[in-house]
Amino acid sequence: MENNAAIERFFRATEELAAGKFILADSKIGEMLRSIAASAQLTRFFAAATEGYDYAAAKRECLRIVGSERGRTRGELCLPKDRGELIAFVFCLLAEIDAGEVKFGDFILQYFYEDGSYTASYEKFINRVIRPFRDILRGCFPPEAPASPVRQVRGNGSLLNELIGRERTRIAAMGLPQEDSLAAECILGEMQAALVGGRTSIFKALLCGYVYFLQVTHAGDENSDALFSAAEEADR
Repeated sequence: MENNAAIERFFRATEELAAGKFILADSKIGEMLRSIAASAQLTRFFAAATEGYDYAAAKRECLRIVGSERGRTRGELCLPKDRGELIAFVFCLLAEIDAGEVKFGDFILQYFYEDGSYTASYEKFINRVIRPFRDILRGCFPPEAPASPVRQVRGNGSLLNELIGRERTRIAAMGLPQEDSLAAECILGEMQAALVGGRTSIFKALLCGYVYFLQVTHAGDENSDALFSAAEEADR
């Protein structure tokens, strides 16, 4: 397996894109895509994610025109609910922007319009596209953990990890509203990373947040009950 540094370079590039300014977006998107090309694992991952993917059809479904204002059409981007399709769509979109096939400034003003401002529209793009994309990928590639910290969750570490993985699959298949599905994926992905990294206090805090999420969405079932029971047992 390749050194985790190559994957962490991708996440650093993604954070720089998210934290940067609109004027630097084109170069930051290019850096992020180059970091994927520099990682054998990420290259294989995105090749598998986009194999057979009909991006043209996805664009017709996801990029919707909703009206016009001052002679300019206004649209909205509706990301796929399926995590795999979301990853494929955003990757293809970023590649299209990097290749110059999509003019980024025009694109964000059309689909992420906010007060006619590039800065505000760019921030909306980051929040609605880049951060969900990053959060799903972080769940797939958690930070490399030291050899011993998982023992801090006592003997139930592997069981908890398995139950969280099942929970992620279950929630993704439930057809919840997109914002709820992405929120759950974010919580569970970070929970899994905290577990593997031995960050017990963070794991417990995320677990409490997930209890609240399930109460609000009424999405609990036997697996989530098993997850909470295993966490309680590990804390004794």
